[in-house]
Amino acid sequence: MKKILVVLILSIVSFSCKKSEPKIDGYLINGTAAGIYDGVRTFLKVKDERGRDIIMDTAIVFNEKFTFEGKMDSPDMWFLSVNSVVGDLPIIIENTAINVTINKNNIQESQIQGGEANSALNQYSQQVKDLSDQRTEANRKLRENNHNNDPNFSHNLNTQIEEINKKMMELPFEFIKNNSNNYFSLILVDEHLKNRNLDLATLEKIETNFQQLNSELKQTQLGARINTQLIILNNEKKSESALDIGKQAPEFSAPKADGQLLALNDIKGKVTIIDFWASWCGPCRRENPNVVNIYNKYHNKGLEIIGVSLDRPGQKDKWLQAIKDDKLTWHNVSNLQYFSDPVARLYNIKSIPATYILDSKGVIVAKNLRGTELEAKIAELLN
Repeated sequence: MKKILVVLILSIVSFSCKKSEPKIDGYLINGTAAGIYDGVRTFLKVKDERGRDIIMDTAIVFNEKFTFEGKMDSPDMWFLSVNSVVGDLPIIIENTAINVTINKNNIQESQIQGGEANSALNQYSQQVKDLSDQRTEANRKLRENNHNNDPNFSHNLNTQIEEINKKMMELPFEFIKNNSNNYFSLILVDEHLKNRNLDLATLEKIETNFQQLNSELKQTQLGARINTQLIILNNEKKSESALDIGKQAPEFSAPKADGQLLALNDIKGKVTIIDFWASWCGPCRRENPNVVNIYNKYHNKGLEIIGVSLDRPGQKDKWLQAIKDDKLTWHNVSNLQYFSDPVARLYNIKSIPATYILDSKGVIVAKNLRGTELEAKIAELLN
């Protein structure tokens, strides 16, 4: 009988203990903020496409503590900030318990515990910091050595700095490769895709990294979005590379003012300028006198120009008036479709003025030259 009572008591105690630990059906962020006054607000934020803050949740510090609760459809990189503390702390929000200890003197040195993704984020951040510290120290030594004027020592330091820079460039790719099962690797891929200066080679490395991630990660909502973005960016970059210097300029036809089509091949000279502009474009109009001067000076030597206007629909009169006012006596065409102009899209025009300079064979020899640089290039090709 005593044994039965003991078993019953232990069962009740065990059941009570389990019941006192509520199951987390979302994220629970418990923050410690030593030295932060009561009433100070803390925020969870995301960044929009322009880098502006969007507040997702707010908590108030009380007795140096704060708490966020919520639920995520899938993990995501957010930022935690404290009103009286400078900067933002990157944190991966996922449906688990997360503990944050705020360092009010340097929020980047705050501690985050909870979730495999945050563990990976901490590890990656530490590796970045270590390399950054090494580079800072090497640069400090280099500055000191400038006074000592020891060329060998400076050479060694510069080599060391180059090696550190190389490691920093390769770090994200190596990290993703070595952490193919971690959601932070997916976030890291996404962050790199936001770089507007991606070249095709870097994009290929990012795509390789993405394909190395496990299938579950690639099938998440973020994974699907990244896959679509990779397809779009690959198409864009391949299109851009087709317009590199040394490549054959794409052929096109576009309507003149009278509606007749004019083809690029019909007007090519020894040198041809494709000039993208518009009547509404102030910088274009200010550059036109320089282009007129160059045309008048070199037309008899074989220079041809075709002006492709990105004027808006219904504004043909403004286009023609600008041609007359600016004395643009060369070939002029326009579909009057603004930046949706087929020729502008073919040449990947995102802003104007923009120019392509072609040789007699239609090969691109220069791009986006203005003023004295444009004239110098034309003179080099025709004199």
